[in-house]
Formats: sequence, C-alpha cells, structure tokens
Amino acid sequence: MMKKISLVKCFSIFSISLSCQVFCQVALGKASVSNSSVSLEFADTEPKGLILPWVTSTTDVTGAVNGTLVFDTSDKKAKVKLVSGWKDLSLETNGAVNTSLQDPITENSKAKVTVGTPSSTPGILVLEDSSKAMILPKVVNPHLNIINPSPGMMVYDTVSKLLCFFNGSVWTFWKY
Repeated sequence: MMKKISLVKCFSIFSISLSCQVFCQVALGKASVSNSSVSLEFADTEPKGLILPWVTSTTDVTGAVNGTLVFDTSDKKAKVKLVSGWKDLSLETNGAVNTSLQDPITENSKAKVTVGTPSSTPGILVLEDSSKAMILPKVVNPHLNIINPSPGMMVYDTVSKLLCFFNGSVWTFWKY
C-alpha cells in the first residue's frame, strides 16, 4: 500500500512539473532563464547550437505563420517566413547536406511542443508568448568550438556578437 501511494505521488509531482514547463519559461541545461522576457533559453556552458527544421523546399511548405524559421535543403539556406513570402537569411549558397537519413522518415504533422499558452498555431516548437522571446544558444567562436556542426545549425557568437548559421559547408555570420 505504501509503495502505491509513493508511486501516485511521484507521478503527480512529475505531471505537475511537466505541465508547468509547458506553460512557463523554460531553461535547457541550466537552472533558470536569465530574465522575465525569456520564454526559452539554452545553457551556454557547452558549444552546442539549435538546428532548424529541414524542409526539402519552402515552396512545399503550407500553413507556415510569420516568423517560422527553416533550413531549405534544396538551396542550403536558412529562411524566415514573412508576410511577403520566404526571406533568405543565408549569405553562402554552396552548403552540403546529406538528407539520406531523413528522406525515408514520414513526418508527423501533429507533432508540436508549445512553450506558453497553447494555440492552433502550426509548428514543431512554438513559442506562444506575446511578450517573451527565445535566446539562441550562445557559443564562443562557434566556427572554432563546435567540432561537428550539423546543416541548419544556428547560434549566437558571444565574441563577434553575431548570429551564426552553418549551411553544411561553412559558417555565415549575420549582422542586421
């Protein structure tokens, strides 16, 4: 009897903490976010980046909302969805992408993780907060310290203070 109560209590605590993470601020690899304006923040203790979702072509993407970020494997570019269409964020066009592991996999169109109050907004990772933002992984000289970057990887370089993107061959550095 005592073990059953303990298991129920453990499950309840796990469920509450899981739902709290879905509706609150989220820190990955660290104890807490840096301030109240952050919905999702990554630890900067390891040189790791965020990999954008791969699409075979943005022309095939339907239902994307403004602000959607993807890595287009047809032209090896990071792109963002705006009212006017897809904007190219890449400076380099000669990336190398091997999609052989991804090609046979069927996409689960209902897969979604929400940070904030869930809505009907489509996406894989959706930050639903209207007054908070995500902080990209921060890396010191990512072109030197991320040993095996993946195509579509994005980080913030803390030395050059630039947004960095790896297209499969080279890092590009953005200053807008």
